[in-house]
Amino acid sequence: MPHTLRSIVVADEQAAELSMLCGFDDDLAKQATAASNRIRGLLTQIHPALERAIGPHLDHPVMAELLRKYPAPEDLRRAGQNRVGAFMAKSAPRAGKRWAEEIFTALGEQSVVVAGTGAASVVLPQLAAQLTQLRTSRAEVLTRVETIVEAHPLHELLTSLPAVGIRTAARIITEVVGKEFKTAGHLGSYAGLAPVTWRSGTSIRGDHSSKKGNKILKRAFFLSAFASLKDPVSRAYYDRKRAQGKRHNQALIALARRRCDVLFAMLRDGVLYETPTIKAA
Repeated sequence: MPHTLRSIVVADEQAAELSMLCGFDDDLAKQATAASNRIRGLLTQIHPALERAIGPHLDHPVMAELLRKYPAPEDLRRAGQNRVGAFMAKSAPRAGKRWAEEIFTALGEQSVVVAGTGAASVVLPQLAAQLTQLRTSRAEVLTRVETIVEAHPLHELLTSLPAVGIRTAARIITEVVGKEFKTAGHLGSYAGLAPVTWRSGTSIRGDHSSKKGNKILKRAFFLSAFASLKDPVSRAYYDRKRAQGKRHNQALIALARRRCDVLFAMLRDGVLYETPTIKAA
């Protein structure tokens, strides 16, 4: 029965490789988040004011390097604000000195050495090194993912949609491409973006976001919708939903569903995204 055999093409191999790399990237992201939270937790235990100065900027690589070099509050005091500011300015030219000023202001708010500070000074640099390594690994994986996505036949089509970057395009390729969806509603339901009406006997509680569907794809659409708020068309739709009384997450889910419908039409017709023209009143 030769008609039942499915040929293996390059796109299938690309999707399989992307699926493995994206799964590994998700694992690295979870580990990086755990390491970051652990660092913030330790800083909160030994010096809350210092955590308030460092924690919000921990996504910047310079903060991890700072904790590797000066893991204890006393190490920072001995180094002095000028030296710390110069060290941070190498990796963060615009914000390094300002952050150093905030750090030393925080250091001045606490003079008591909390029990466990010595142990924290041993753990913090190791966690910071782990966080740096995880981010380096993610960057290496992203480089490989980018190479595969750019070589995929649908790269130009997918990335023409505002706020669809390499990671989102990779997830669409692994979770959508190759599957058959008859309508945009089927794709929205598969992605967990179709509203569900909660019923209990004769009681109807209204429409709510579905708890089912492909969670990986739903997360990709949700994050992409959040990033698309910089796009005027997406922002206008989001603002309209907010004006209708929807909460932030509800408006984002509605925007994600709308973008899902647009993507379905693009894939069905094989056309790039075109910004809708706004008709003059």
